[in-house]
Amino acid sequence: MVASRTLVLGGARSGKSAHAEGLVAESARVTYVATARQDPADREWAQRIAAHVARRPAHWRTVEAAGDDLRRALETAEPDATVLVDDVATWLTGVLDDAAAWERDPVALDAVAGCCTALVDAVARCSARLVLVSAEVGLGVVPATRSGRLFRDELGALNARLADACDEVVLLVAGQPLRLR
Repeated sequence: MVASRTLVLGGARSGKSAHAEGLVAESARVTYVATARQDPADREWAQRIAAHVARRPAHWRTVEAAGDDLRRALETAEPDATVLVDDVATWLTGVLDDAAAWERDPVALDAVAGCCTALVDAVARCSARLVLVSAEVGLGVVPATRSGRLFRDELGALNARLADACDEVVLLVAGQPLRLR
């Protein structure tokens, strides 16, 4: 039997993380894969991360995964485990940073594409129950900056590929889940 894979999408402050946490709350073994990178100089970001940490039950195992670490975490997940990845957008930001792709260098963008393909493949093969959280960035205005447009385009394409690899897709709007599949 193939494990269940759920993609939870939503805008900023839509409730997507809390909804995803609720989906796995009854699971005996949860691995929370945190993709946000710590920045000691950014107090507000540290407070956001701390709020996420404080919400998690003490028995959940946390793994920090940047870049290819996320793929490895999914590939090594045990079949009887539940994995919650929060979130794909911050993971992609790190991948774009690591590849120095913000100026749309073709070689850098190829590296980003390779990381995204590896992630989608790992999601499709993951033997654990999997819940992925990602930002839905395609519902707003066109970003004014080149880097903003790159991020929106890359995340939109990645979200579509992840949705294809998942059994369920949920969109959170104003805290309300809308089941898309």
